[in-house]
Amino acid sequence: MRVNFVRGAPVEWLLDPEAEPWSRAQAEKVELYGTPIGMQPTEIIRTAWANRKIGAVGEVRVSALHNGEVIAFRLDWPDATENRDLDDTSAFPDGAAIMLPVVAGAPLATMGAEGKPVSIWYWRADADTQGRNVLSEGIGTSRTLDTKLVSSHGVWRNGRWNVVIARPFKIQSSDPQVALEPGQTTEFGVAVWEGSNSERGGVKAFSGAWRPLEIAPSTGGGKA
Repeated sequence: MRVNFVRGAPVEWLLDPEAEPWSRAQAEKVELYGTPIGMQPTEIIRTAWANRKIGAVGEVRVSALHNGEVIAFRLDWPDATENRDLDDTSAFPDGAAIMLPVVAGAPLATMGAEGKPVSIWYWRADADTQGRNVLSEGIGTSRTLDTKLVSSHGVWRNGRWNVVIARPFKIQSSDPQVALEPGQTTEFGVAVWEGSNSERGGVKAFSGAWRPLEIAPSTGGGKA
């Protein structure tokens, strides 16, 4: 997938999934798969989900733009229910994430491995604009590094979620972070949690394998 450069696009536009620049962004369909029951981190989870379908969302459309300073991903998928809060009926907030390898060879299926972390930019409907910057080095190791670097915003309308997840190219952090810049080629993955199906943590739908990502240089580009 190509991340097109949109010259002069304000960050506020990139964070609005219904803003005009997104209508011109080419979306790529990504098929999703439920995480295997054997890869759940505890016996309690494996037992609870032994006879239940994991991964209620089967496909998501993904597009991406950058303005030279911030890179943003837009995800949209069908969802009959808008789950923004925890409740007492086993429903959980809907969620989505963009996953990127911090180093080459980081495995997506296990959300990284020791010494080969995966960076997860996570949106959850109950904290809409407060994206989470998460790091994982294998099953059951995910930890939130901060809630400031990653920005997000989701709009549910007419039975579909439209969500933007974004982060600046240049960051300062002592924690392992994925390094991105215009003109770079890397890989990405996607995950979606369907709250009405009680999905959370490792119980999710995900893209199964890394997909190529080409970030356009900060030259030329269409106007915002």
